[in-house]
Amino acid sequence: MASQEIEALTGALARLPGLGPRSARRAVLHLVKKREGALVPLLAALQAVEARLATCSTCGNVDTTDPCAICADQRRDARALCVVEEVADLWALDRSRLFPGRFHVLGGRLSALEGVRPEDLSIDQLVRRVEAGGVDEVVLAMNATLEGQTTAHYIAERLERFPIRLTQLAHGLPVGGELDYLDEGTLAQALRARRPVA
Repeated sequence: MASQEIEALTGALARLPGLGPRSARRAVLHLVKKREGALVPLLAALQAVEARLATCSTCGNVDTTDPCAICADQRRDARALCVVEEVADLWALDRSRLFPGRFHVLGGRLSALEGVRPEDLSIDQLVRRVEAGGVDEVVLAMNATLEGQTTAHYIAERLERFPIRLTQLAHGLPVGGELDYLDEGTLAQALRARRPVA
């Protein structure tokens, strides 16, 4: 039986996504065993982030500066704007280094079941960014769920009055995917988005 403090640490780690109670115990044992090499640097990093954590007032990204590093990067194409549901989606797309523009985080997706309405998301801020000018293309990078597609449709309606190119990520067959293992929704989307063979 561990002390209350160690149990509290284990409980706190177990609440993190991807970690259950057993994984959290293993992580705590590692931190305790490697105190100087793992626990002390982790504490210092957590304290530094906690002291400087900020939400970007431009795009909604989480960083230690406002505006965030992406919005402050002058090498980014300010004419292209990629709209995502959550910060995790922004980070995933940015990690790919395939999108040269800037981002806008909605903070979720429309959901009647969960009571998430347009005013609960940063859709009005997105419209104001486009209205301010300088944006030529808005890429809707919503998840391929019913709620994600509903959100994309709603945003498309809100932005249709602006002279911009409105696109969305392609959906369908994943690279390396086998037809037998795909769900009907993915197959249906792949069939709808079919294109001529070059």
